[in-house]
Amino acid sequence: MSSAPPSGRTDPAVHKRYLEYRDKHVYFGKLAKQLAMAEFEALEVEFAALEAKGDDARDDEEQERWEECAKLLFRD
Repeated sequence: MSSAPPSGRTDPAVHKRYLEYRDKHVYFGKLAKQLAMAEFEALEVEFAALEAKGDDARDDEEQERWEECAKLLFRD
């Protein structure tokens, strides 16, 4: 179902968030494809980079992508 990241190691905090994501997916995301661990990690890295920019620094495209990432990751 999920695959290990290229490094073969997963940060325990990321793994915990992935398990929480899977739990939320069962309830909220039944109609969407569940992300594999590697996909989740890549999306989380992208989300964190966009989040770090802040609302005022993101352009319209980045804001749309940030919202899409937040939705896919079930972030509030």
